[in-house]
Amino acid sequence: MRVSSYFAIALLEATAAFAVPSWSSSHDSALQLRRGLPNKVSKRPNHPIAPHHPGKRFPPSSPRTKTCAVKSHGNGTDDSDNILQAIKECNNGGHVVFSRGEKYTIGTALDLTFLKHIDLDVQGYIQFTNDTTYWQVNSFKHTFQNATTFFQLGGEDVNVYGGGTLDGNGQAWYDLYAKDIYILRPILFGTIGLHGGSITDLNLRYSPQWYNLVANSSDVLFSNITIFGGSVSKNPAKNTDGWDTYRSSNIVIQNSDIDNGDDCVSFKPNSTDIVVQNLKCNGSHGISVGSLGQYQGEVDIVKNIYVYNVTMSNASDGARIKVWPGVSSALSGDLQGGGGLGSVTNITYDTMAISNVDYAIEITQCYGQKNLTLCNQFPSNLTISDVNISNFHGTTSKKYDPLVGYLVCSSPSVCSDINISGVDVKSPSGTNLYTCGSIPGIEKQVNCTSTNKGAN
Repeated sequence: MRVSSYFAIALLEATAAFAVPSWSSSHDSALQLRRGLPNKVSKRPNHPIAPHHPGKRFPPSSPRTKTCAVKSHGNGTDDSDNILQAIKECNNGGHVVFSRGEKYTIGTALDLTFLKHIDLDVQGYIQFTNDTTYWQVNSFKHTFQNATTFFQLGGEDVNVYGGGTLDGNGQAWYDLYAKDIYILRPILFGTIGLHGGSITDLNLRYSPQWYNLVANSSDVLFSNITIFGGSVSKNPAKNTDGWDTYRSSNIVIQNSDIDNGDDCVSFKPNSTDIVVQNLKCNGSHGISVGSLGQYQGEVDIVKNIYVYNVTMSNASDGARIKVWPGVSSALSGDLQGGGGLGSVTNITYDTMAISNVDYAIEITQCYGQKNLTLCNQFPSNLTISDVNISNFHGTTSKKYDPLVGYLVCSSPSVCSDINISGVDVKSPSGTNLYTCGSIPGIEKQVNCTSTNKGAN
């Protein structure tokens, strides 16, 4: 059964009318501290999962019966002890308030994977210190792609909301990475081992690397999130993915505004039963499956993904599937691999508005490999099947004009049942041409310029 057929479940869960958030054109307004206002406990927001649902009903949250306020020094002194104390006092049935108008500083790595039946009401402004030496040593290390996080939030029945801001203080990291690509840059928000909960109504700013890592988690909703944070120096903010899901299932990401410098959302290995809907993405690398097959001996599965109603502007890609070849290779000094196993199946991209995007659609099994001869000699070990892309419209950028897409597998034996329909995307010169190769039947679906087994 396809993900899209679970609409009835979404209606059952929606106890209030679905409303798309009013995205502000001014990022600065979300960062202003409103001092002098009385402290209030926020009502837990209700964000119905709609119009699509991954299928499995999300567990309900129990009532919260106690409230704890986090005290702030307010002068840049580390507030981590106060934060941890309040969370421990209100764990198992409480509501923790980061007060509106207050600024909180975090200079200590916090392991919050013990949480149960707790709400974190972030109304204020939380900023992580820019002590790059400390964070490289003490941030939490994860197994995939050298990922590290400032903190890790996990447990059972946890809700985070409040309309406040988390600031990763990324400028020091952008400048340091320009000098040394091997530094470990923390991810701003680590959802690690969370089973049941929601992350909603937050502003995420200036992450050193990815904004969100969702790992080993299930039954989690992300809704009404704004993401923004560029560099003010000549050194760009790199690898600032909006969300990366890893070894997680029954995840929903919806109704959010993302302005970043890498994948808007990326489905990493063993991401299953995920819905992404109603997003505005700007400056990104698209909604991406992968990269996959990076590690030899590892089996990467991505299946049952539904992406619906995305606006994609000023990006490298719209819909993207990226798989490493069947032999180890290097994309850069800090990103290399290939030869892994696995499969991509039941992937749907439905409705995307394209504006100044290099490729509306890109499928490659030679990610990270510039040597096309080597890529053809060692086809990917990871299969791609049952992919459906439909209802795209708009205009690509000038970068690959007259091309609007790139659809190339490393061998016809590892790609099948790839369906593209209702795509009305033109290049600036008015063409709708694709580079095609080793995908059975693709020439009957799009206008192919050539067959080419290599990678772009």
